[in-house]
Amino acid sequence: MPRFTAIATTAVLMMLFANFMFALVDTSSKWLLGAGYVAVQLAFFRYATQLAITSGVLAGLRGRGLAAAQPLLPVLVLRASLLVMSTIFVFVALQSLSLSVASAIMFSAPIIVCGLSWPLLGERVGRVRWAAVALGFAGVLVVIRPFGADIDPAAFLMLLAATGVALYSILTRKLSRDVKPHIMQFLLGLTGTVALAPLCWIYWITPAGAFDLALMVSLGLFAWIGHEFLIRAHRVAEANYLMPYSYSYLIYMTAGGFVVFGDLPDKWTILGALMISMSGLVIWRREVVLMRAGDAGGQAQ
Repeated sequence: MPRFTAIATTAVLMMLFANFMFALVDTSSKWLLGAGYVAVQLAFFRYATQLAITSGVLAGLRGRGLAAAQPLLPVLVLRASLLVMSTIFVFVALQSLSLSVASAIMFSAPIIVCGLSWPLLGERVGRVRWAAVALGFAGVLVVIRPFGADIDPAAFLMLLAATGVALYSILTRKLSRDVKPHIMQFLLGLTGTVALAPLCWIYWITPAGAFDLALMVSLGLFAWIGHEFLIRAHRVAEANYLMPYSYSYLIYMTAGGFVVFGDLPDKWTILGALMISMSGLVIWRREVVLMRAGDAGGQAQ
């Protein structure tokens, strides 16, 4: 096997495994919510475990990178807060939404990023990408069905979570040049732990057994492993190459919903998910074309 093919295959496998870990977080959270635990307690365990792991990593690196991140601390805390709030919204929404519906709505985040990239990043968004954004939001409306009598308000909470993740992604894009990944991971865990500790204490429900406690702790472990493999995949392959494989998350979530909860998506959820996926792929393909055109222009000069 040629070296490039081997590296690309490794990156894809890491990307697929990372998304499996993220789906495991949400599936485990939905199971724990069904067992009677509250969203803030689960979110606390998710970030406290991440803080414990990343603190060990940071100690091993002797705090390398902390000094460079200090001037950007307010923005880093804002970035972390956006993801912490989104996590709470997701956990609350999962109490009533199926995993397939929740994951379809969450995948509007890349579309929201594209829509916000012009006002927040000053990036030009052409007609093709605006059309893709419109298609994506139409897909979200198909999934949510906001004009139906049986609409679930949790769907709008999930859309707020997707918006938070989109803003988190935009800030990550701006900060990634100046802040090391392990510093962002550490500050994310620290922010989530400090913010959620009082709420976790107020709404604390004692775990019914060792399995429940281990699963709560595992939320942070699964998330940390997922982020590690995601970072490593992007170190060996370009983001534009890996992006289509992120949709494996939809497959994992649908499979988890069926295996664990016996849920299957209805025809409208499938149609909306396909529209959202198509929108994301159009945006991705357009960015690849524009990037290659820019590279060709630069080489010509």
